[in-house]
Amino acid sequence: MYKAMLGIGATALLLLGGCGGASAPGGGAEGGTPAQGQQEVRISVGSYNLNNLPFFIADAQGYFSDEGLKVRTENFAQGGSKVLQALVAGSTDVAVGFYDHTIQMQAKGKAVTAFVLLSRNSGLVLAGGNDSRFDPARPETIRGARVGITAPGSSSDFFVRYYLERHGIPVSEVSLIGVGSGAAAVAALQQGKVDLLVNYDPAATLIQERGVGRILIDARSDAGAREVYGGVYPTSVLYAQQSFIDANPGAIAKIVRAEQRALKFIAESSADAIVAALPDSYVSGDRATYVKAVEAARAIFSLDGRFNEADMATPLAVLSEFNADVAATKVDLARTYTNRFVEPYSAKH
Repeated sequence: MYKAMLGIGATALLLLGGCGGASAPGGGAEGGTPAQGQQEVRISVGSYNLNNLPFFIADAQGYFSDEGLKVRTENFAQGGSKVLQALVAGSTDVAVGFYDHTIQMQAKGKAVTAFVLLSRNSGLVLAGGNDSRFDPARPETIRGARVGITAPGSSSDFFVRYYLERHGIPVSEVSLIGVGSGAAAVAALQQGKVDLLVNYDPAATLIQERGVGRILIDARSDAGAREVYGGVYPTSVLYAQQSFIDANPGAIAKIVRAEQRALKFIAESSADAIVAALPDSYVSGDRATYVKAVEAARAIFSLDGRFNEADMATPLAVLSEFNADVAATKVDLARTYTNRFVEPYSAKH
């Protein structure tokens, strides 16, 4: 049943409210008619994970509006694979999701391109409940575990599958369960619905702060990512179908400038100031804990949105280990991302 769920194209598309429905709160997501001269762009966001923090900041601080864009945020908290479905179906213009989805899509013959990098590293952790019997030093102890992931087809799913593949353990030896992210994911671990949880901050920090469990594998740092993946693993990006980018280069440039402004704000601000800039809707758990989560995740954020060619090879290597479509395709990484829109900013800084 799980494998059937994993097929991105086969899963039913679910949009919260569609183009005319209620949008998530924030500076650029109000309803109504765009102001004169503003172009409306639909952007779908997969989760509240801190990897997506630069988008939350740009939205909440009104950076998109400052660039002359009316951004309508859709499909909030439905998972990265849902966002990808929406993009391919044409129900959204731009996705805030993980870079590895662009590789998947090229393997399926679809031109999807990332155009600004938000998080340069994974940020993922694998946590166990306080009575967990899993020991990373003995990988075989994961057999029989119920492993919580954000959603089927997500990067947390890839994390588990790659771990199992590396250690010669069939995926059928564990149960993969979609539990979402943030406080909901932590509750699943706390309530014993899963034995292990693969998730991001703020969930990682919430687990520690609430004494719910222990971090057993930590890929938030560059060293941790190299241990897990063999290299730095770029994650959160903004991506779109290449046809949309070609038809709307001006809008893409404006989105990139807004995101670079958000990245600069994150780099130059304290964790307290970053959290203070967000409405409650974007904050999982209490604000004091969220401040700690932001500080713990700070190292994963890009400084200018630029893609590093060497780092892009890591997701390809990971996906090639267990994704038959990717393994059978000669993927051209140069067509999965572009620095065209970030370079004007990088040249000035």
